[in-house]
Amino acid sequence: MSLFGRNKSRLVTPEEALPGRPDPLPVSPTHAVHPDRRILPPFPDGLRTAVLAMGCFWGPERVYWQLPGVYSTAVGYTGGYTPNPTYEEVCSGLTGHTEAVLVVYDPTKTGYTDLLKVFWEGHDPTQGLRQGNDIGSQYRSAVYYADDAQKSAIESSLAAYQQVISGAGYGQITTEVGPVGPFYYAEDYHQQYLSDAKNPNGYCGMGGTGLSCPIGLNIPDA
Repeated sequence: MSLFGRNKSRLVTPEEALPGRPDPLPVSPTHAVHPDRRILPPFPDGLRTAVLAMGCFWGPERVYWQLPGVYSTAVGYTGGYTPNPTYEEVCSGLTGHTEAVLVVYDPTKTGYTDLLKVFWEGHDPTQGLRQGNDIGSQYRSAVYYADDAQKSAIESSLAAYQQVISGAGYGQITTEVGPVGPFYYAEDYHQQYLSDAKNPNGYCGMGGTGLSCPIGLNIPDA
C-alpha cells in the first residue's frame, strides 16, 4: 500500500497498519524551554501526566508549557497501532495514531480539569478526522485517561461542553476518549517546535470555537 496514497477519511485497521520498528526515535531528554526539566521519564515524585490531542501538536504544546503548574511537555504519537512510528508514517494515515501532547504537571499547583478546560477551548472538537485545514486521522481530537478519576473528569467536562456548543449551533463532539496507551515520542525537531530556540514564528493551526467550557462547576478534579 502506498505510504501517501490511501483515503484519509477513515481510520486504518490493525491489519492495514505499518509494522513500525522496535526502537524509539532518538530525542533529547530535556525541555528546550526549561532545560533543567526532563521530557522523558522518570519525572520528579508527585507529578502526574496527561495525554491530549487537539490537531497539529506544535501549537497545543506551546500553550501547555506556558501554564502555571506544568513541569514539562513533549509531543508524540498515540492512539494507533504502529510501534515507534515516524512523522511521515503518521501523516500517511497508516499508523492509526494522532498527534498528541504529553503534559507533566504538579497537581498541587494546577488541576487536571484546568488542563481539560484548555483542551476543550483550544480547538473545535466536532470535526472528526481533521482540525481546520489539517485533514487526516493524525489530527483527530482525542484525550486519554490514566485512571478512573481522569476518566470521570473527561466525561463530565465533555457533557458540559456539549451543552454549550450545541446551544451555539455546533454538532456532536467527536473527541476520542479512551485509556492511555503507548506514547511514542516524536522526532527531536518536533519537540518544543514553537520555542524561541527553534521556530518562534512557526506555523500554529490552533483555532477553537470561542466558547467557554464551564469546567469546575460540579466537575470533580482528578
